[in-house]
Amino acid sequence: MLTSFIKNRKSDILLAFVLTIFIITLAIVITVFFKPLYYFDIDYLKISETTGLSADVIRHNYDILIQYQSVFYQGTLNLPDFVMSTTGRIHFEEVKRIFEVIQITCLISGVISLVMVYRRFKQKEYRFLRLTSIFSVGIPLIIGFLAAIDFNKAFVIFHQIVFRNDYWIFNETTDPVITILPETFFMHSFMMIVGIIIIISVGCYGIYGWQRKKILQNT
Repeated sequence: MLTSFIKNRKSDILLAFVLTIFIITLAIVITVFFKPLYYFDIDYLKISETTGLSADVIRHNYDILIQYQSVFYQGTLNLPDFVMSTTGRIHFEEVKRIFEVIQITCLISGVISLVMVYRRFKQKEYRFLRLTSIFSVGIPLIIGFLAAIDFNKAFVIFHQIVFRNDYWIFNETTDPVITILPETFFMHSFMMIVGIIIIISVGCYGIYGWQRKKILQNT
């Protein structure tokens, strides 16, 4: 009995870990490709006024930039209304590779999670949902707390950790595209990622509580 319990606990932790990876990467993918957030910020952050470009031009170039990040897009980045330095182009290529890894990880972890969750539900085992809720909400809340204290510092530290060069430090003269990508927009994106993770986490815990209540009522 003890061996079986330990085995089940290990499988719960493993599934919760894989599911957490899926939830976090899914939140990132949704946010990156959710264009309405940026469209809202064009007006909210007055990007047109600060850059002197029309909203249509800004949206068009942003759409190209986001399409470029897709794992299905293979080609060079060409922004029709912006010149780009060699270092700026290299940075966007590095960002693309990172997002491609995230998208592939999301797909793989999603398929694995689907199979494992299906099996656990057939076995009427739901403990993994509670663990998933704890795992998935804990990480972004800790990072979110640190970012809330000083987002600018957190933003810099993130880039220093992820990138091995300083190509992410754009010069508006050589890479004017940075003018349509204000730091506040990235803060809003981060908030959306955390929000999605929290919603899914609460949903996991809610399903766990509902199923647990059903089991207790039938015993």
